Amino acid sequence: MTREHQGDAPTINYVSLSKAMSKALRHRPDRIGITLAPDGSVGLGEFIDALNRSGGWPRPVAEADIMQVVEHGTKQRFAVENGRIRARYGHSVPLAIDYERAEPPAVLYHGTSEKNAQAIMVEGLLPMGRQVVHLSADVETALIVGRRHRGKTVILQVDAERAARDGIGFYRGNSDTWLADRIPPAYMKRMEQIRDLP
Repeated sequence: MTREHQGDAPTINYVSLSKAMSKALRHRPDRIGITLAPDGSVGLGEFIDALNRSGGWPRPVAEADIMQVVEHGTKQRFAVENGRIRARYGHSVPLAIDYERAEPPAVLYHGTSEKNAQAIMVEGLLPMGRQVVHLSADVETALIVGRRHRGKTVILQVDAERAARDGIGFYRGNSDTWLADRIPPAYMKRMEQIRDLP
């Protein structure tokens, strides 16, 4: 995502804007003084006003800035529908979001630390403060996610096809992220051979 230039006007850093949007729409709406509807949405105009009241921008955030993040962000984190904006996934605030079930690929992946992997193989993959479990569509993405944790990165392979057949719900997050209900240990195995990234 790049900065948008509007003549000689100061530019908005869209990475910073995306992070602020994620924090407000996923975790701390109260920080900028908004209240999310049960589906996680808020009026787009109200959201823009709240972002501008929160300050710290080189110029007022405009609807075009928000749409730049929504339409061109690499993670497809947000959706704008009927004049309202919401985060598509990743919420830690309690909401009644109705994720639409989807048929997952045969195999999905979860990147984590050695310590976490040991607990997961006993307790299963749990949402851990979020509403759903986050899974990666490929090993490379799982490695990037896993490296956010301290210590050795471990990749767990999830038999998503069998889990879905047994009734566990899977939902599309974006092109490289899948969401799921709790995944019991029986559907996972540790990958011993991982092609590391530079």
